[in-house]
Amino acid sequence: MQHHKTSIEGCFELIPSVFEDERGTFKECFKTSKLEEILGYAPDFVQENESESHYGTLRGLHYQKGAMAQAKLIRVVEGLILDVVVDLRADSDSFGTHYTVELSKEKGNQLFIPRGCAHGFVVLSKSATITYLCDNEYHPASEAGILYSDHHLGIDWKLNSSELIISKKDLELPLFNEISYE
Repeated sequence: MQHHKTSIEGCFELIPSVFEDERGTFKECFKTSKLEEILGYAPDFVQENESESHYGTLRGLHYQKGAMAQAKLIRVVEGLILDVVVDLRADSDSFGTHYTVELSKEKGNQLFIPRGCAHGFVVLSKSATITYLCDNEYHPASEAGILYSDHHLGIDWKLNSSELIISKKDLELPLFNEISYE
């Protein structure tokens, strides 16, 4: 597995080795020892989520606060998405910045997102299925988010606003400068 540092401290793009022959392909998507080698620690993933979405669906920007914060390992099992991470850690050199990367089944790349970051994605293909491992369980009282279109963040979602499908809940999220980062 190869890996690349991103502009967000502690966030890595992971590219698994793919083995292909006449039967099809095989790839090792997750290995604790390899992730520990890259991160310097081994996340204890306790929950796996899967999301199926149509073209233009934008989910985010979401995070959990405090002790229920989550590190995530994002993978696309079908389709293509633009994945977005925003660093909310006030003590981080990348605080207040964002990173975007296209994740796809074809490329097989994944994104490790450390605790203290908001996450979102938009579907760029006809549909997409995303799976992600979390190192903390979902806790509704700790759920929070940032408005996807916040001008402070300046995120290019690659689609026109008329193409986006966004939940009412996500459209009512606060701006970056209105949130608590703890």
